[in-house]
Amino acid sequence: MVVLNRIYTRKGDDGTTSLVTGERLPKSALRIEAYGTVDETNAVVGMARLHTAAFADLDAMLARIQNDLFDLGADLATPPDAQLKWEPLRIVAAQVERLEAEIDRLNADLEPLKSFVLPGGSPASAHLHLARTVSRRAERIMVGLTRDDEGAVSREAVAYVNRLSDFFFVAARWVNDQGRADVLWTPGANR
Repeated sequence: MVVLNRIYTRKGDDGTTSLVTGERLPKSALRIEAYGTVDETNAVVGMARLHTAAFADLDAMLARIQNDLFDLGADLATPPDAQLKWEPLRIVAAQVERLEAEIDRLNADLEPLKSFVLPGGSPASAHLHLARTVSRRAERIMVGLTRDDEGAVSREAVAYVNRLSDFFFVAARWVNDQGRADVLWTPGANR
């Protein structure tokens, strides 16, 4: 259980923050940027959920995703070589598989695309598209982190965030009247 009695500690006033191990890194470090962007994704999902109450199944999926995003943040805040006295929280294959099943479930109701989709159509869809773009940014940072000296990110964590952006895309179409209210791109329309 997490207990937060005090919100500010003043320890970050020097521009550093702590990992799960207690190691301090600059707040500009890629690892910090990665889990900060995952946190940003979670906030956007919270905004989307203000518009998904009418879609009980989807809203439940988004609630699970929000919890998973905290798991992902904990995973990223714990370097792979961390020497801990407890088992670190990591994203696991079952979380990726659940996302894939939910994508397939929502996608089954959609007609195949005949054009690219512009973000919009409904408030829920617009927010889900925003969540998609922020999660894609998190993925780019995580992939960069795997190539950086700061350390690796697990295969499951990268797969999860990759699937997550796919989920948001499908969900954005699904809330747009199963894609019928999608706003489609018209190439060269304003030439």
